[in-house]
Amino acid sequence: MIAVSNISLRFGDRKLFEDVNIKFTPGNCYGLIGANGAGKSTFIKILSGEIEAQEGNVIMNPDERLAILKQNHFEYEEYNVLETVMMGHKRLYEVMNEKNAIYMKEDFSDEDGMRAAELEGEFADLNGWEAESEAAILLQGLGIPDEMHQKKMADLTGSEKVKVLLSQALFGKPDVLLLDEPTNHLDIKAIQWLEDFLINFDNTVIVVSHDRHFLNKVCTHIADLDFSKIQVYVGNYDFWYESSQLAGKLASDQNSKKEEKIKELQAFIARFSANASKSKQATSRKKMLDKIELDDIRPSSRKYPYVNFSMKREIGNDVLQVQNLGHSTEDKNLFSNFSFTLNKEDKIILLGDELAKSALLRILAEEEEPKEGSVRWGVTTTRAYFPLDNAKYFEGNEPSLVDWLRQYSPDDESETFLRGFLGRMLFSGEEVKKKPSVLSGGEKVRCMLSKMMLSESNVLLLDEPTNHLDLESIQALNNGLTLFKGAMIFTSHDHQFIQTIANRVIEIREDGSILDKQLSYDEFLEWKDTQNL
Repeated sequence: MIAVSNISLRFGDRKLFEDVNIKFTPGNCYGLIGANGAGKSTFIKILSGEIEAQEGNVIMNPDERLAILKQNHFEYEEYNVLETVMMGHKRLYEVMNEKNAIYMKEDFSDEDGMRAAELEGEFADLNGWEAESEAAILLQGLGIPDEMHQKKMADLTGSEKVKVLLSQALFGKPDVLLLDEPTNHLDIKAIQWLEDFLINFDNTVIVVSHDRHFLNKVCTHIADLDFSKIQVYVGNYDFWYESSQLAGKLASDQNSKKEEKIKELQAFIARFSANASKSKQATSRKKMLDKIELDDIRPSSRKYPYVNFSMKREIGNDVLQVQNLGHSTEDKNLFSNFSFTLNKEDKIILLGDELAKSALLRILAEEEEPKEGSVRWGVTTTRAYFPLDNAKYFEGNEPSLVDWLRQYSPDDESETFLRGFLGRMLFSGEEVKKKPSVLSGGEKVRCMLSKMMLSESNVLLLDEPTNHLDLESIQALNNGLTLFKGAMIFTSHDHQFIQTIANRVIEIREDGSILDKQLSYDEFLEWKDTQNL
């Protein structure tokens, strides 16, 4: 158990937290959510003791252990992988080292023997004899095989280091586990393994993530950081989102009778509770949902951008023909002899090699020439492209966002129209006067989406469009693309984003070969399991 009492923190004139009081209890997983910059990571650091609040206290039993996912990927460069994992249990690691140092002594005294006996007892109490095997199991589960366990951390790739540091946080069954974006850089299998681990974890977990599918799978509660307060709600992210939206809609509808509101909210709670899956986590969540009172559901103050991709022209049957496409870098073949037809109803998710996916989208967007083969777009198609790197779009000298957006407006729209358009994308008031070059990553993404929407294209090409976005913007983009009537080819690492949009999967494999299946994402993953691919 970990709790905070009257926690407050300010940075200059900015109030991040004020009088926050929460108790996080064992057996539950809390998803900490909030807009970008709201202070989620800072709150995690307060809980871990890395940052001290200006007021209030963090309360935890002195005999309980807290573990946190380290963000410095270069902290353990001189240690081997297995040792780095076991360093996650600080006291156990200290006992191991002291015990081993005593046994290495040439002049082993009676005092040394007595101290070694004490340490052996503590070592056994800390489950030290199982430590190496537990560390190895965690590493294997996250995709780090046995042959890598004695390697130096300095010899690992960035994604491999993330997996080792995650194993370190999970090691030794901590009483409180703090995870800030644990799915970043993880592959599908590693994320699935982590989901199963956390579902069956009996102690307290607090997690920050932009992965809605992950939050839905593992969370029993959502801790919503808003207006410098943190409010805890029973249920996973989808339940929080849907119920808060419904409550907001009903609260704003002055013509709706109170009895009708009550019935609609009750029906929603019952429906969501009945749809809970049979996992341990979901079963526990269902029991809590059954106890929810109507007053527990409140409207969210969150602002969601308005994302709507309309088409100026209907798309014809002849959309795209790709014939014998081949491409490579100086030292790697990305794909070869790649042929496919894009149909007007296709929403294709590209999976596989990162370089290959981005190269294919650049070729389809006619920003790069393929080494081999041909690309032919149908005469009725108009395309809008969202690149992985958007820096070049913001290198101009436009004095404001209005001026920046005007250059992409096909009908030379008025300033009032452009201001309104930017307002719907959460650039309100004086924000439209910002210079494009000073925008944050998330703001640049919202500008690029505005540019795409103004084009009214009937084919969308998107390379990781959820990067840098907060949960609200991801949800809005997800909803907008789900309703889009044209064709689409996109990349993403967001499970829920892919599953709710894609109806076809093309995977570019490491050897340059292609898997092309007219399946949803979950169906494709199940098919791959049956094929042992």
